[in-house]
Amino acid sequence: MYLLSGELIIPRDAPTDLIRAAGGIVHRRVSASHVEIACIYREARGDWTFPKGKLDPGETFEQAALREVAEETGMDCYVERFVGTTNYTHRKGKPKIVAYYLMGVNHGEFAPNEEVDDLVWLPMEQVRSHLTWDRDQELFDLVTELPELSAKAS
Repeated sequence: MYLLSGELIIPRDAPTDLIRAAGGIVHRRVSASHVEIACIYREARGDWTFPKGKLDPGETFEQAALREVAEETGMDCYVERFVGTTNYTHRKGKPKIVAYYLMGVNHGEFAPNEEVDDLVWLPMEQVRSHLTWDRDQELFDLVTELPELSAKAS
């Protein structure tokens, strides 16, 4: 996978049954030195993860990420940058790729819905241990290095 003009490109030889999905690492700055990250809980899957979902026909990864984050969290967000991808075998046995974007919040508020039962805002140092999946933890390791999330001068 690679980025071309800001859009994730899937190689032509990718599996024909590849599930394409996108999501967001949503953050908010509480103070100059304190950033929190949104983690969601899905009771149906029994996991803590980041908001994500499948691309609709004709949708880009970035468009899908913004839509899915809004649907799952109730928050209207903006994309700051591409973070990376996770790849795994979906529970139905198909290969799946999820492109993630670092996002800030314009407005909105979480309410439990069909897909997400809970959302917590966690300080950066607590996020990794809260996540259920190794792939999400590894993705979050990339996020901790981003300059957008470093302490800002007051």
